[in-house]
Amino acid sequence: MKERRRDSRVPYNAVMTIDEVYNQETSLKEEQVVQIKVTDISKGGMGFETDAELPLNFYFNAKIDLGNERFFYSVLRIIRKNPIENGYDYGCEFTGLADILSLYIEDFEEEVQKN
Repeated sequence: MKERRRDSRVPYNAVMTIDEVYNQETSLKEEQVVQIKVTDISKGGMGFETDAELPLNFYFNAKIDLGNERFFYSVLRIIRKNPIENGYDYGCEFTGLADILSLYIEDFEEEVQKN
């Protein structure tokens, strides 16, 4: 299978919470927040796992903390969902990520490759 990614992924271990997923017509507010385990990140987006089923082409807000005082807030769109044992594996893309913020991810990738 041909690789379609534009940006390389690097491991990124973090736990985040989502309290709302939305699109232009609908907002799905959960009665409790959904915890996600982030597995990787690239300049284009990130992958995560969770036991909750989330809809494709919906958005959520996230704070991305890459350490060393490099963090930013972003909107992500869920573009891929695959069932796995005990939940789902998701892929999402950053929407409207400023170039300066993608530099944070490049710096993070360089740090990961050095270690």
